[in-house]
Formats: sequence, C-alpha cells, structure tokens
Amino acid sequence: MGALLLIESVFMAAAATVGFYYDDADQGAFLVSTVLTFVGGLVGLGFGHRASSEVGEREGYVIVAMVWVVFSAFGLLPYYLSGQIDSLTDAWFETMSGFTTTGATILTDIESLSHGALFWRAMTQWLGGLGIIVLCVALLPMFGLGGMQLYAAEVTGVNYEKLSPRIADTAKLLWGVYILLTLAETVLLKWCGMDMFEAVCHSFTTISTGGFSTRNTNLIGFAPSVHYVVGLFTLLSGINFALLIHFLRGKPMRLFQDEETRWYIYAVLIGTLLLTVGLAVFNGNDGQTWTQGGAAVLRHWEHSFRHGFFMTVSAITSAGFAAADYTVWPSLLWVFVFFMMAMGASSGSTAGGIKWVRIIIFVKSGFAEFQRRIHPNAIIPIRLNKRPLPYETINNVMAFMLFYVLITILTVLVFCALGVDFVEALGTAVTTISNVGESIGKYGPLASYADFPVAGKWWMTLVMLTGRLEIFTILLLFTKALWKK
Repeated sequence: MGALLLIESVFMAAAATVGFYYDDADQGAFLVSTVLTFVGGLVGLGFGHRASSEVGEREGYVIVAMVWVVFSAFGLLPYYLSGQIDSLTDAWFETMSGFTTTGATILTDIESLSHGALFWRAMTQWLGGLGIIVLCVALLPMFGLGGMQLYAAEVTGVNYEKLSPRIADTAKLLWGVYILLTLAETVLLKWCGMDMFEAVCHSFTTISTGGFSTRNTNLIGFAPSVHYVVGLFTLLSGINFALLIHFLRGKPMRLFQDEETRWYIYAVLIGTLLLTVGLAVFNGNDGQTWTQGGAAVLRHWEHSFRHGFFMTVSAITSAGFAAADYTVWPSLLWVFVFFMMAMGASSGSTAGGIKWVRIIIFVKSGFAEFQRRIHPNAIIPIRLNKRPLPYETINNVMAFMLFYVLITILTVLVFCALGVDFVEALGTAVTTISNVGESIGKYGPLASYADFPVAGKWWMTLVMLTGRLEIFTILLLFTKALWKK
C-alpha cells in the first residue's frame, strides 16, 4: 500500500501543477493532499520494509481490493480539503466513481470546479480505466514486489493473455497502447476546436470509458466532429487491448478473427442501425423534415446517425457520455439503450458490464442444452474461437451471471427501502454494477446524485467497486476459504 500511495502522490502532484498553472484558489489544498499522500506512502513502506515480498493468491486478492479503497480514501482529499465538495460522503462517492470509471456524479455545477480539481477528476478515471494494479505491476518491480497474482486478480474477462514472458512487460505494453490512444485523441480533439485543457481531460475519460466531462451538459454543447472523435475512441477502448497490441505489431488478423470482437462490433452496428432509424422516424418533426428538400433530409439522417452511433458505443462500453438526453426519446429507444448498458464490451478493455465473452458462452451453453435434450448421450463442447472451453470456464461464467443478477436485485431492494422509485432504483442498480453511471428517470445522463440517500451513496460505491473488480475479487473477501490456512 505504501508503494502504491507513492505512485498516487505523483499523479496528484501533476493535478496540483495544473492548479498552479491556472492560478487556482485551491492550490494549497492540492499541495497538502499531495504531501499527505506521499507521507502515507512513506509510512506504509516503513512498516512493511521487512515483510516478505512474495505475493500469493490470497495476498493478491486482498491487495487488489484494498488498493481501490486506499486510493479513493486519499484521492478524496483534494475535493474535501478545498471545500469544493464539503461532504465526506460526497467526496468519497465522486472519487470512487472516478477510479472505478462509473462516471456517476454528485456535482450539480461541474463548471464551478477549479482546473486542478477537474484535471484530478479526469485523472482518477484514467488511472482506474486500464486498472490501478496494471499500472502498478509495470512499476512495482522497482519496489521488489511480484505482480502475477495482482494482475490476475484485477484483469477483466474470463482469462487473460500474456504478451510477454514477464507480466510486468505485458503491463508496460498495455499502458503503452493506452497512452498512445490518449495522445492521439487529444490531438484530434484539439483539431476539432477544443482547448488543450478540455481535450486532455476528455481524452482521459474517453479512453478509460469513464464519462466525466468538464461541462454541466457533458458533450451536448460540442461540435459534431467532437462527437465522432469521442465515439470512435470509445469504440476502440471497448476492444481487448491485447488484440490492439497485436494489430499494431502487424498481426491484424488476430483482431478480426477474435469471436468476442466480432460479436462486439456486430452489436454496435445493430444498435447504431436501430437507434438511427428510430430517431429518424420518431423525431421527424411530424413529417415536416421529409418535405423540406434533400439537404434537410440529409441533415436529419446525419443527426440521427450521429446520436445513434454515439449513444450505442457510449452505453455498450459503459462510457456514459451524453451527446443528447436519451430520456426524452421515445420509450422504446431509451429502454434499448438501458439494456445495452448491462452488456459491456470486450474483456481486457476498459469497459464495464458483463462483457461479450461471457454473453457468448452463456448463449452457446443455452443452445447446447437444447441439443443435449434431443441427444442426451452426445458430447457437445462449447467452443470459443474454435477451441473447446474447459468446464471450469463455463462454470465461472454461470456463477458470474448468477451473482450479477443477485447483486442487482439486492441493490434494487436496498434503494427501494431507502425511498427511491422502483424504475430509478432498477436503472441505478444496473448502471452502478456495470460502471456506466448514467441511469434513467431523474438520474438520467445530465442528472446528479446529489439528492440520493446518504446510505444509498455508500452502497453505490460498494457496488461500483464490486462491478469494477468483476464481483469475485470482492466476494472472496467475505468467504472463510480465503482466510483459512
């Protein structure tokens, strides 16, 4: 924990530097927060300098779970000490929402935050997107700690791919692509008319599929070109980063032959088509658009396509950006958007949600069961990328789906007990465990959770963390088996 806090203090110092550059009024709060985080890291190193550097599976799960809690505990200091978020509960909520890339916010006036706070807010999502542990595994060898168990405990999906014999080199490759995509989007957003500060902040929150914006209206006030750029990089961030590395290494077929990637792209295409047609038909100004000539019709279709594409990738990757308020769309369309939020994108990406690899295995298992009913003595393997899957992987997926549903139901019950309307409780539960952030009803894409019950906010942060670490890492902490010798 001490080593990890030293890393966090470096990034917090970067946000403090931004505050000094813009001469923010909260410079002192950021400086104090950075010093406290750095001192906390030194204290941790001091207490643990004689401890064994070997990390087993048990230690790996505990460290992975604890680092998100510790990072958030120190990460809330700039908000709280500066008084920009004067409630400890709200500061904890905003920070955990950032690190888990959920994107839900308690802020009612985002634009009132200082430049340093806005930058730190975006930075928390960027650090949490690919994973705090994935970053630390790339740096931890300098502290004499191993990373295999840590990496395995945090990676998303049913398995992971080593791109190099050393897991630290794999983590470095992943972060290399992560940084490359961030820089590329920053350049394009600047070219589209954003100022450099907003371009950097939105690149941080796009590549991490987090959804925090520097403006109260999210991306609604920006040019259409910005929507296309953010939509494109959100789409790319929903692809397995290991496959993106293979693509950049000159092995594009690894990407195109991957079954999960194909299902993900097909889902985006189908979602874009349905929303585009739906928006074009339902928002046709009662037929007036179609009588105004070719240019008006083309503008109408471009508008429908842009919002259909953007909302599809934003929902399915759990980014939670808003180029339009989908809650004012016809109910059929926003219900479709709501279901896409639970799906997620590819494993090994920065997206939340169930992930398409699990959906594929779940669907194939269902169809295989029908075949077994007809041919009870037949051996019918479940294949992924033409390879039969072991039963352990299939059982893992089934258990994940079960716990996903149970936690969602429990969260709905908790919210309803706290006085939240059922529809909004359901929407918030799904978007919280899927790390989407934006919900339905009064907690839609442009809304704030400022008036959400206090107990509900603490429960939401727990569910955010559970969803970000894909359930098992958190649930294992409450099992006797983990703690037995």
